[in-house]
Amino acid sequence: MSNYSKANWRSLNLGEMLARNARKTPEKLALVFEKTKLSYRGLNNRVNQLANALSKRNVKEGTKVAIMSYNSHRVVESFFACNKLGAVAVPINFRLIEEEVRYILANSDSEVFIFGKEFTELSDRLVSGKVVRNAIQMEGETSAHSEDYEEIIACEQVEEPDVYVSDESDAFIMYTSGTTGRPKGAVLTHKNLWMNTTNWSMEMQVTNSSVWLSGLPLFHIGGLNGVLPFIFVGGTNVLTSSTGFAPKPTLELISASRATHCYFVPTQWQQIIEEDLSQYNLKQIKKALWGASIAPIPVIEGILKAFPSVEIVNAFGQTEMSSNTCFLKGDDTRRKIGAVGLPAVNVEIRIVDDFDQDVQQGEVGEIVYKGPTVFKEYYKNPAATAEAMRNGWFHSGDLVYQDEEGYIFIVDRKKDMIISGGENIYPAEVEQVIRKHPLVEDVSVVGVPHEKWVETPKAYVVTKDNEKVTAEEIVEHCQKHLASYKKPTSVVFIDELPRNAAGKVLRRELRELEKIQAP
Repeated sequence: MSNYSKANWRSLNLGEMLARNARKTPEKLALVFEKTKLSYRGLNNRVNQLANALSKRNVKEGTKVAIMSYNSHRVVESFFACNKLGAVAVPINFRLIEEEVRYILANSDSEVFIFGKEFTELSDRLVSGKVVRNAIQMEGETSAHSEDYEEIIACEQVEEPDVYVSDESDAFIMYTSGTTGRPKGAVLTHKNLWMNTTNWSMEMQVTNSSVWLSGLPLFHIGGLNGVLPFIFVGGTNVLTSSTGFAPKPTLELISASRATHCYFVPTQWQQIIEEDLSQYNLKQIKKALWGASIAPIPVIEGILKAFPSVEIVNAFGQTEMSSNTCFLKGDDTRRKIGAVGLPAVNVEIRIVDDFDQDVQQGEVGEIVYKGPTVFKEYYKNPAATAEAMRNGWFHSGDLVYQDEEGYIFIVDRKKDMIISGGENIYPAEVEQVIRKHPLVEDVSVVGVPHEKWVETPKAYVVTKDNEKVTAEEIVEHCQKHLASYKKPTSVVFIDELPRNAAGKVLRRELRELEKIQAP
């Protein structure tokens, strides 16, 4: 009897998640991308063909396979093909420059590179330079250095690979956004992601009639973890293009696909609610989610007004937690504006000081986590792993407080906290105040050196429609709503804040800009 028939169905491995629904509901629509529509049988067959093709190219348990492409059904297929072989998928941010891609490939020990046609020249250099041994191009005309994705799967069988994959096996290495330096590779196991999928499905009440549509790229943990719950329950995934977000085509797709669950980062939601929503059929939406960054209160209020009958949800978390840790939903979204919610099922929390002692209720401390969704390790970085996993708890780096009902409120990232004259200043608090100025569109606050106070807040401000406002007006506005020591001592007006693919502001780039501007 084969390993597959004997044991895989007992394991919480991601490949079995797909295979099970291919057996149970083979004709059910599983995945839609542009003109491609795949049933569960069709998706599983293509995944098996790719897995069998990769196996012939010596991809086996533990082999690292890098995947770099804009969103498409082939990205999802590549993920699951790796999962079925016990190989480790390494999604790569397609916005990275070559030097950054080479770092991730080397750091992750990736041997195979599966890529979109936009990265053919990069792939050629990687293969010719022996950075990777095999390259597979998803679409378009291939070069002499790569193989054609569709050609290699066309001649393969659709049978399941005869490989047993333990749920303790590594499934993905997800590289953190690197907002404070070189990205670290967070190793996530099959069980990690399966348990997060269970949490997500329970919290979001996902069923086999649910349809998912998200504005996130699939290389991001939020993009991956949007797809998995709907595969888990036998629902439908509708993939959006990741080449750029535009509200009107997105709304048309939501309407046409009858999406029930939609997830966008706050900046995307802002663009959506500024449209004339009466032109679209949006009545089927049950959950409107955001995450990845703290949503400005005006954006939250705008979503609530635009979608009064839809449940608004903040899905909070981070890569190392596979990723969701807290959910704010239902009436709590209105009642607890500014919170990220209550801990998810299977997630245990504490809020601690610098000595890992519990703080009093209402006091600010670092949130730390336990549970089956905590990542395995930072790949090849035992020092960073040990630092993050002190005393048996994962230290998130997020500063929070908990109210009398147990709801978590994010104050800021611990590394972003500004200590000015011995006083703690949280950039997010200053940003919330500045956003209330009627002429401010966006803002980010960072700490900069100060001769007297050691550090002081500096605000980078984007104004609405290039409206005229002075630095003095911004500072005066802050003085009305904040203690004097918290106000920014300088204000810079810029056209756009630097953000990563998840919508998070890259404070590191603003700090680098500060160094360039310094005399």
